Order: sequence, then structure tokens, then C-alpha cells
Amino acid sequence: MQQTLTPLLAVPVIDRTRRNHGLEHATMTLLAQKYRGVVMVGRSTPNGFYLYGNVSTEVVAEAAHEALRRMKNGERSLAVHPTCGTNFVVSGIFAALAAFLGFAGANTWRARWGRLPIVSSLITLAFIFSVPVGMAVQREITTSADMRDLQIVSVERRLRGPTVEHFVATAD
Repeated sequence: MQQTLTPLLAVPVIDRTRRNHGLEHATMTLLAQKYRGVVMVGRSTPNGFYLYGNVSTEVVAEAAHEALRRMKNGERSLAVHPTCGTNFVVSGIFAALAAFLGFAGANTWRARWGRLPIVSSLITLAFIFSVPVGMAVQREITTSADMRDLQIVSVERRLRGPTVEHFVATAD
């Protein structure tokens, strides 16, 4: 499948976003290892990535630089993160398909209620199987561990109401 997508994934804006997405994940992984219990959310763009969470700018900058160094030294697994939105999308799609198939042909409320146990079981199986698929989709499509000449240009702290936002700007 990835060979089919290779021309699309090589489009510069997509390639940069995928690399920044991988660096975002690596940075969040290192922050979580160092600061147990820290709650962070990230969002990637072609020009860098945002991290939302109550940590200092210095800590984010240090983690981002270390993540970039480690990824350039071959730690490709840092690009994939278990709580990535990609995993949630894959899980949602699998669950929706399971529900659709489970309820297919059930034209009355009574028939739907009767199928609820089997549909619940199908959705549970869908969630179980979606985990490795979501991780594979991240690894092959939505992130890239190949940092090539990517550099961190700056790390800026911004306040958005009660939320602390950091933008890690990158360039080739």
C-alpha cells in the first residue's frame, strides 16, 4: 500500500508534515519519560509542531533537540506514539464498520436490540485489531522517522487562555 502512496507522501508539504509529526511524537515520548503524569497534546504542520501542556519552554526545547538527535541516530520507533490521533481514527473506522456489518439487515428496533450483544462483541474485536493497524498506519503513512536535514529553528511559548502552547519551528 505504501508504494502506491509513495508519490503522494513525497509531496513536499506532506513530507514535511510527516517528519514534523514523527518529531512531535518523539518529543512527547521523551517528555513523558522525564515528567511522569504530564498531559500533553500535539499537532503537526509543514513548518513545525505545536505542543499543548504545562511544561517550560526550556524543557520542550531540550526534549525536541534530543528527540531530533536520537531520530537522526536511528531511533525510528520514536516516530510512532500509542495515543496518536491516527490510532483513534483507525479505531473509529473499524468500530463503525463492525457496527454497520453487525446491524446490517436489522430493520426494526427489536431486531437491533437483539443484535446488540453481537455488535458489541464485533466492536470490541474491531478495537483490539485496530491497535496494531493504527500503529502501522502511523509508521507507514502519517509519520516519518527520516529526519534528513530537518533542523529546529526555534521554540516559542504562547499562552492561549489557561492552556500553555509551544510551537517548535523546523526547517530543512
